Amino acid sequence: MSTPYHRYFLIFVFCSSVYLLFVYTGGKTSDLFVVEDLGATGLARENRLKHRAYTRTIVGIGDLHGDLPNALKVLKMTNVIDDDNNWSGKVDYLVQTGDIIDRGDDTIPLYKLMEKLREQAPLKGGVFLSTLGNHEVMNAIGDWRYVYASEIKTFGGVESRQAALSSTGWLGKAWAQNYTVTNRLPLHPKLGSPNIDYDPAKKDPISHAALSFVHGGLSPDFPYLTPYPSSINSIGHSLLHKLQTRPQPPPHPPNPYPGLPASATNAEEHLYDGEGPLWYRGWANEREKEACKKIDDVLDRTGTRRLIMGHTPTFTNIVSRCNGKVIIIDTVPNEANAIENVGISHAYGGVLSGLSITYSLSPATPEPRANSQQRWIETEKVAAVYEQTIKVLAEETRELVGNYGAY
Repeated sequence: MSTPYHRYFLIFVFCSSVYLLFVYTGGKTSDLFVVEDLGATGLARENRLKHRAYTRTIVGIGDLHGDLPNALKVLKMTNVIDDDNNWSGKVDYLVQTGDIIDRGDDTIPLYKLMEKLREQAPLKGGVFLSTLGNHEVMNAIGDWRYVYASEIKTFGGVESRQAALSSTGWLGKAWAQNYTVTNRLPLHPKLGSPNIDYDPAKKDPISHAALSFVHGGLSPDFPYLTPYPSSINSIGHSLLHKLQTRPQPPPHPPNPYPGLPASATNAEEHLYDGEGPLWYRGWANEREKEACKKIDDVLDRTGTRRLIMGHTPTFTNIVSRCNGKVIIIDTVPNEANAIENVGISHAYGGVLSGLSITYSLSPATPEPRANSQQRWIETEKVAAVYEQTIKVLAEETRELVGNYGAY
């Protein structure tokens, strides 16, 4: 039973608490009672969230080809890793476009580094996406033309290397579980997580705010382009599984070229031919005027704004074509221009480069508006990062109207 003393004590505690809160908030008594109107407060908070700016940072790294020291340098200069070679938390996405293997001796430590970063990235809010290159698939086939004898020794011999690349080996498992032939990376979370298929029935001003990453290129004539990216990735997964589970042929050379499995489908054969995404070089080698006539169709079908690829070491710097719609990040060094020489692996001269893309969406109005009337400023900045300089390749700004916040 409550007594007057109990009631006086409770009143004292309540008043003391209010006084302390008053002092703590600097006299802003309105802050003490923000829960008076839960409905209004909840709506205001939701509007503030929907009015919040959004930024995403992406780094793309090209062919590494067995060179751990240079890979570490590039990952550091693009802010992917810290001085202890751990994921820094300074980027949201890292995408590596394949060809980690061949032409160097650091295959094992490079792939170990990739898997370590893959595990660390989510702990700091990041994601690491990996792409198979033609050299990964060549090795799975048994085509070891670019494998150094010294690299084979690091595995402990031919049989041990074959075992590591098989479906039960540590490296073969990593390829099968963590690598795709292509990656579609949305720039805005409204479009979903990486590698969600583009749905052409849902076109809107932001539906193509995504990037395509692939090793070779997406040919306009590739018959299995869509739905993108699942069509290509399912074919690649199937082909890799067949290669990894068949009895391993003796490597070529010196033995005969083993080729694709007899069970390979037409789609799998197309994937690995010159028009397939592992080998295609058209975007790099065609005259720019001709290439640019074809690019919009491919971007439209894949639900992307840019095609980013490695594979073709043709240029003296990271190259942007068709107003930034095509970007080639694997290039050949040119001793006459040390700043823009590129080719991460010492096999290509050891000049370092990476691609950095910053995407942001910011409210264009100072106060929240109704969802359908909210104006946003969308910006994309694409830059080539070299050891001594950063070169902007493309910078675009768009204005959007609609519900693009609350993420």
